Amino acid sequence: MPVTQTLEADVLRRQDPELAEILLGELDRQSTTLQLIAAENFTSPAVLAALGSPLANKYAEGYPGARHHGGCEIVDVAERLAVERAKALFGADHANVQSHSGSSAVLAAYAALLRPGDTVLAMGLSFGGHLTHGSPANFSGRWFDFVGYGVDAETGLIDYEQVHTLARTHRPKAIVCGSISYPRHIDYAAFREIADRVGAYLIADAAHPIGLVAGGAAPNPVPYADVVCATTHKVLRGPRGGMILCGSELAERVDRAVFPFTQGGAQMHTIAAKAVAFGEAATPAFTAYAHQVVANARVLAEELADEGLAVITGGTDTHLLTVDPAPLRVDGRTARGRLAAAGMVLDCCVLPHGDARGLRLGTAALTTQGMGEAEMARIAVLFAGVLREDIEGKKAREEVRELTGRFPPYPG
Repeated sequence: MPVTQTLEADVLRRQDPELAEILLGELDRQSTTLQLIAAENFTSPAVLAALGSPLANKYAEGYPGARHHGGCEIVDVAERLAVERAKALFGADHANVQSHSGSSAVLAAYAALLRPGDTVLAMGLSFGGHLTHGSPANFSGRWFDFVGYGVDAETGLIDYEQVHTLARTHRPKAIVCGSISYPRHIDYAAFREIADRVGAYLIADAAHPIGLVAGGAAPNPVPYADVVCATTHKVLRGPRGGMILCGSELAERVDRAVFPFTQGGAQMHTIAAKAVAFGEAATPAFTAYAHQVVANARVLAEELADEGLAVITGGTDTHLLTVDPAPLRVDGRTARGRLAAAGMVLDCCVLPHGDARGLRLGTAALTTQGMGEAEMARIAVLFAGVLREDIEGKKAREEVRELTGRFPPYPG
């Protein structure tokens, strides 16, 4: 760990040794297992430093220049910096960086554009839609009338003709494009055309690909969507949080939907950490990283297919892929358990056109650690060997530890 973090850890050990052990245990877990969860990554030491800064002490309801608390002169500068960096990074007229999470960003987008009872067209949850895309357990499904579109049964790709037909039939107030497990690029221009034909707002939920967008490795939804919601973690490699991008004509509505409608005080330490991440994402090094993330995901998909797993859509354009372990005679939940025991951490997901559970995995964190195509091929062999039980758990765990030892997330 960096020197400052080591000193902070020493302070915590003296003051609260019980919690210190928990934190160190989590650091050890992250450092000795393969982080294959598509929504996770390792932030830089600079992002961690901002998160642990004195800005955590400051109450800052409102926006720069119009706060409800005194003493916000410095944090105003931090937020303006985060906003300007986000706008420049994604080519947006306006950015709101206060959302506490991706779900908070989506909630604010709905609040800005919709009223309870409005019809919304989004990817169905059984095809990869997020909870905020109409789950009955979520505010979205309780407050709005969601209609779900799906993917082609054979290719696993979005059926844009179906989207158009559903839009003409239901005349939604808004159309949402985005997914938690769709591994291909989304055709934002096609969604824009459909939205225009029925007079709907277009909301892009770009929580997963936004980091690839920052690095030039995925299409940018900003020129096409009325509002873009995103997270600042995942591939973007910032702190856990959200943001909203939009045109100037919707700026005031979006800002008021975040504060005071859906949130209170801004988390200024997190906003400062977002500014750090946006600055890092604007560098050539991050561009190279984003493209390597995709290259690694494609190799991992190809190698897993060669090992006998069924790769949904036949591959990936992004950082994530979904696979069906059924050809190896194991179900998704059992597969996840075997892999976890071997030190490979990932998620289950619902497979399109069925109730079976598959596996969702990503390469963002592994790539941050410096792993490349050769390591992806090795991981695929280990992955399949564990599922087939050709490799015993202890041996697999040793291989994982050797690999993570050569590619630590925080060297030194």
